[in-house]
Amino acid sequence: MTDKLPVMRIGVVGYGHLGQYLVERLQREGAQVGLTLVFVWNRNTDKLRESVAEELILHNLPDFTDRGADVIVEVCHPKIVKDFGVQFLSKAHFLVGSPSALSDPQLNQELRQAAEHHGRTLYVPSGALWGGQDILRLNDSGSLKALFIRMSKHPSCFRLTGDVLSDWTEDEGRRVLFSGSVAELCPVAPNNVNTMAAAAIAAGTLGFAGVQGEIVSDTALSDYHVVEVDVTGANGFTVHTVRRNPAKLGAVTGSATYNSFWSSLLVCKGHGGRVHLC
Repeated sequence: MTDKLPVMRIGVVGYGHLGQYLVERLQREGAQVGLTLVFVWNRNTDKLRESVAEELILHNLPDFTDRGADVIVEVCHPKIVKDFGVQFLSKAHFLVGSPSALSDPQLNQELRQAAEHHGRTLYVPSGALWGGQDILRLNDSGSLKALFIRMSKHPSCFRLTGDVLSDWTEDEGRRVLFSGSVAELCPVAPNNVNTMAAAAIAAGTLGFAGVQGEIVSDTALSDYHVVEVDVTGANGFTVHTVRRNPAKLGAVTGSATYNSFWSSLLVCKGHGGRVHLC
């Protein structure tokens, strides 16, 4: 007899581009890797009907408790993390696709406490962050001194609060939109800075207030996003990395992030009562 993989039951909350990618891949490949889809929720359920079986559609999010998910994956908006994160952790492990929500110190603490209380894991995907595990190891060794991340995108790829980019033109070139702590940046661009939020989780000794970030609008970036990371450690140690993440005009998420997110989902096997960067 062939040993069967233990099956992890997955619920997906959100059906934008990333949610669609995960649902399609779960339905196509899930059985091969020990994952099975048990529900999909979207604010507009009509968007689900052509591609998701009716029995998998969750019409009311509070009813997630009836589906017996082992892991709940949020890929929609930080508000869902705020409104349902603690509830999710009371029943399942939670992969938070909008870690910018964790810039709220009270919510961050509540989610960590819920994970510990219920013996669940709060997973934070690395997404477009290059070298996240290295930053984590440097942090844990006490050697991390500073961390700076710059994200540059075409202006059509930003989803900002307020009207910061309402006046952009195709020939304007490069414009720095914000530079400061990631704690201050997350409320300004909650859908665009999840990579920075993941970095702030990895760099726990610095935290959201200590990690510095910058977002740049650049009309020359029509085919990709650029993520630059500067790490400063003890005794003069420095690392500078630049990563190009292919992306279409208007895309909030670069294409390389999709595969990264799938890889994160594959390691959600339960690490018990803590936050885990994956």
